Amino acid sequence: MEEKKHLFSNRDLRLLLVPVVIEQVLASLMGTADTMMVSNVGSAAISAVSLVDSINVLVIQVFSALAAGGAIICSQYIGQGDTKNARYSAEQLLLVTAGISIFLTVICIGFNEPLLRLIFGEVEAAVMENSMTYFFFTALSFPFIALYNAGASVFRAQQNTGLPMTVSVISNLMNIVGNAILIFGFGMGVAGAAISTLISRIFCAVVILCYLRLPRQQVVVNHYMGIRPSAKRIRTILAVGIPTGVENGMFQFGKLAIQSTVSTLGTAAIAAQAMTNILEGLNGIAAIGVGIGLMTVVGQCIGAGRRDDAVYYIKKLSVISEIVILAGCLLVYAATKPVTIIGGMEAESARMCLYMMGWITIVKPIVWVFSFIPAYGMRAAGDVKFSMILSCASMWIFRVSLCIFLCRVMGFGPMGVWIGMFTDWTVRGIFYTIRFHRRKWLDHHLIGS
Repeated sequence: MEEKKHLFSNRDLRLLLVPVVIEQVLASLMGTADTMMVSNVGSAAISAVSLVDSINVLVIQVFSALAAGGAIICSQYIGQGDTKNARYSAEQLLLVTAGISIFLTVICIGFNEPLLRLIFGEVEAAVMENSMTYFFFTALSFPFIALYNAGASVFRAQQNTGLPMTVSVISNLMNIVGNAILIFGFGMGVAGAAISTLISRIFCAVVILCYLRLPRQQVVVNHYMGIRPSAKRIRTILAVGIPTGVENGMFQFGKLAIQSTVSTLGTAAIAAQAMTNILEGLNGIAAIGVGIGLMTVVGQCIGAGRRDDAVYYIKKLSVISEIVILAGCLLVYAATKPVTIIGGMEAESARMCLYMMGWITIVKPIVWVFSFIPAYGMRAAGDVKFSMILSCASMWIFRVSLCIFLCRVMGFGPMGVWIGMFTDWTVRGIFYTIRFHRRKWLDHHLIGS
């Protein structure tokens, strides 16, 4: 009886969350495998991919932010029972995403080498040549990954997370197989890796757009060439997407600043920090999937006028995330030593990595959920500016500045990075908890009643 009092039953939540979690975990694992395959080509190749991917991640964050904005608008209209406006919002999301992604592709291809030299300065000739090749093909893929993200967000807004999961898994497998064929079979090096990525992203976009045309779902988009821009609806999507994009973009710039600091600590510290970053990302990726699903849940609750349900589900999914984080941290910590051995890490790097992962395993389950999961729900209610301001301020003050001080002045080594990170998580968690309990985040209105 208790389940019926709320908008989503436990079964609804399982059907919504499990595919998102699986998609996030598998995508992360596939990405790690992808990197390892490219590393076999040589140092110039992996350096080029690493440099270009730091740009690509920023661009993809823009697309993810737009997709999140559109998903929130669509989910609120769906919760309100207004499928006509949900469909109209989906059309505008696809249109603005296509326009921005094509513009970025033209800029990146037209100014390929100047952009790379402007951002990275003078690098070795072999690295620059590989970077230009990789950047050219990945820039061609921008419209396709952008349209996939937009289309997948529309399906998630309808509680259909199974389709995006299936498409993503198939795409990642295609990318891995394509890498094996083009890199090792045809000896195409970085170009092979980039072409494989391009083909897999084309597949994603084509499949998701074809499925959006089918009449068996709430939101159907079946006349792509007939879509015309609506300034008012695009502004609504951007009102959510831009703050989220700024927040995500600043996060990436912060990572670059931290990487710059770690690079001064010596080879052993660099290797230890690189492996620790990968492992820390893995132990939290499933909980991020829960957060992504929470956006759909809260969006529909807000659209349906069920404010109490929005509060209830943020609490409930925070508890679920806590269990997921604890399990993820323990599993990854158990795998840390074997991974350092398989990865052939030097003894000093392996020791530092194990030490840092030990502290992450202790601290992360205590503070991480409070600093991230409620924020997903509050953004879905339209409270995006608070999240942007808090996240950017906390990151630069604690995660970046404290990290630089501890590493360069106090001589803490790479552990200084994680002390800054723990402080950032704790501060965010305190402010988000206060914000959540004051309920001001429920006062935003993205769509009409």
